Amino acid sequence: MNMMAQQKPMDARAAEITKIAVMAVGGQGGGVLTGWIESLARSQGYACQATSVAGVAQRTGATIYYVEMMPDTGQQPVFALAPSGGDVDVLIAAEMMEVGRAVMRGFVTPDRTTLIGSTHRALAVSEKTAPGDGTANADEVRAAAEVAAQKLILANMDRLAVDQGSVISSSLFGALAWSGALPFPREAFEDAIRASGKGVDASLRAFAAGFEAAERGVDAPEQVASPLMGSRLSGPDAQMKEWKGLLFRAKALPEPVQEMVIAGLCKVVDFQDCAYGETYLNRLDSVIARDDAARNYELSATAAKYIANAMAYDDIIRVADLKTRGPRFDRIREEMGAKDDQLVELTEFFHPRAEEIASLMPAKMGARWEANPKRMALLDRLFNKGRRLRTHTLRSFLMLHFLGGLKRYRLRTRRHEVEVAHLEGWLKESLSVLDQDYALAVELLKNRRLIKGYSDTHARGLTKFGTVMGAAALLKGREDAAEWMARLREAALQDPEGKALEGAIKTVRSFV
Repeated sequence: MNMMAQQKPMDARAAEITKIAVMAVGGQGGGVLTGWIESLARSQGYACQATSVAGVAQRTGATIYYVEMMPDTGQQPVFALAPSGGDVDVLIAAEMMEVGRAVMRGFVTPDRTTLIGSTHRALAVSEKTAPGDGTANADEVRAAAEVAAQKLILANMDRLAVDQGSVISSSLFGALAWSGALPFPREAFEDAIRASGKGVDASLRAFAAGFEAAERGVDAPEQVASPLMGSRLSGPDAQMKEWKGLLFRAKALPEPVQEMVIAGLCKVVDFQDCAYGETYLNRLDSVIARDDAARNYELSATAAKYIANAMAYDDIIRVADLKTRGPRFDRIREEMGAKDDQLVELTEFFHPRAEEIASLMPAKMGARWEANPKRMALLDRLFNKGRRLRTHTLRSFLMLHFLGGLKRYRLRTRRHEVEVAHLEGWLKESLSVLDQDYALAVELLKNRRLIKGYSDTHARGLTKFGTVMGAAALLKGREDAAEWMARLREAALQDPEGKALEGAIKTVRSFV
């Protein structure tokens, strides 16, 4: 967690109306935070108005919530509906890039604006769609915020809240209380949380964490990932007994690989079951048996990460499972500020292709359908259209719940057959060079990073993966083979079209 506070002299101008903008993406409780601020103001004898400027959350940007307040004089004030550049007293940004967007849009000015932001990242669509690391530079955003704001408070508000079992809105509210931007006592802020009546204890703990972090103005120690992170899984006693046995087995592996193995084990067991986790460990055992302790088990740690990713592939069953889990609905209700007696209507968007439908068929049947263009065309006509499932209704929810419950059937599907064959082929090819070139074997395992997502994204990744892996034959025997393999992978990650990769492959072919 990083935190800093910067104070500049306040402009002599003093507007009667206090103007607060909150920029948050889906799931961060922007609506809840706005509701608390509005409740706080009214409880302290202020006239207040809260609005929101519609965004589409993580798809195209943050929703901007806007609050204006002033002491109630008995006359009806005229409030604006949206913030204006250069006319915001408090800007609260629930993510680091939202801090940058606020500065770019002119909402943050050195003569008046208190800027409160979280240093954690929730990647934007433009960052996620980059084949490689498209993450924007947070240091540049921090530097711009230091110049733009009159008072700046930056901390990892998300971590502070999660550690207390709450969401970021609570810790941001605590930082707002400490900032002094609103003339209300801390107790009034806490009373606003209590008045909401939901998740009060956890919210108050996170509020206190945000308040105290801003007050101290010192860096909090970074939390080191615990090798016991996977033990947070829960389930029936019989399954937990199996899970503990898998954990015991994982902790008996060489220490340099334990943390990655347990993280991977947690992922594949959550994806399928403990028997699937045992298969994961069996695959790893064959890699570890051939590894070298003198190299700190780099090969095994790499295999632990990418075998888990390969085994926990994205399919319709996984998507349906995630969309019908209780915590997701709880998060959505909290974000919307829904009360217990209110119904939240939820619409899911699906666009299944013929390939996804065929992949759900039993393995042999699916292979026959995939090999028959007429049958695939029929599936395309029947299913390749946008669908909206209103999962607050029983029919749509049960449809997704049924699909998400097909875990036992999953291992008999065409998709699973294809994924297993691909995984085993990749492992065999990567380890085939181990005796001659340890570093090249590691890089070949890392090439699995090129495969991610689903639908067209997954197909493009597979194509690039095949091209890069195919270059291994051209590199074998070269002292710099591992370096060139890494360069090819990075070239593949540069652009979706693969132009950089095409140029890099031509260079490698010139070696022969």
